Amino acid sequence: QVQLVESGGGLVQPGGSLRLSCAASGFTFSSYAMSWYRQAPGKERELVARITSTGSSTNYADSVKGRFTMARSNAKNTVYLQMNSLKPEDTAVYYCDARATASLDYWGHGTQVTVSS
Repeated sequence: QVQLVESGGGLVQPGGSLRLSCAASGFTFSSYAMSWYRQAPGKERELVARITSTGSSTNYADSVKGRFTMARSNAKNTVYLQMNSLKPEDTAVYYCDARATASLDYWGHGTQVTVSS
């Protein structure tokens, strides 16, 4: 069955770094655009970054541009989110999303990122 498993979250001090991973299985990973979303308490889920199926193009929310980098390995069926210069406002549950069409859209269960001193 389809699985998206996020890992790498945790507690980090402001200014620190974390690297999230999302391991995919059960579908043709290389045919799917991949995204990272996040949801903070009391707020709506927001798009953080997206990468095309081939990895040739990425785009980022303005709030993370220059600090976060998204990458993928189609050989390993995995996407990554390198997060640098973390701020308290980056605190959220981070979700991985795989999308080929509106009806082929899968979500992971999320990983908690907490930025606090």
